[in-house]
Amino acid sequence: MFGLPPTPASVGLARRNVTELLTAWGTDPEACDNAVLVTSELVTNALTHTASERIVCRLRSDGQRIHLEVEDQNRGLSIPAQRTARLDDQGGRGLMLVGMLSSDWGTRDTAHGSGRVVWAVLPARPATVPPPSPPSPLPPDIRAHASSGLVSAPHLTRPAPHSAEGSLPHGTAARP
Repeated sequence: MFGLPPTPASVGLARRNVTELLTAWGTDPEACDNAVLVTSELVTNALTHTASERIVCRLRSDGQRIHLEVEDQNRGLSIPAQRTARLDDQGGRGLMLVGMLSSDWGTRDTAHGSGRVVWAVLPARPATVPPPSPPSPLPPDIRAHASSGLVSAPHLTRPAPHSAEGSLPHGTAARP
């Protein structure tokens, strides 16, 4: 846990602190980079949207997941929500990045009610793709498609949006 003053320099300080802690804990470098980016986005949002006089960062890891929190004084008029930025927008992509890098994220009020916590959970190790299974004989029609590149490969997709992300583009609410 570490506190930050409400100045733009705090974003860099938060990045350095998270990097030092995760490196000392032996966290995978890619997972560390992802956690640093998420921390940067959450601290930037706290500075930009809450007019807080103090910001507190908390970080913990169980070796499988990294849990990070950024607490502010909840002086903003709205809760953080992912949105779709237009091409020429200078901002508005931070929570999209948080959602892409995190397995889950959300907000809650502090226990004493004087602030808000925005939290994210990230994998402490990068996702590994299982090694390919031994080749199996393909029927001739599928073999022809495979050699032409028409057989699609499996890909990873992000789970359904978290309720903290607000409404989906097609108008339905995200799952609770």
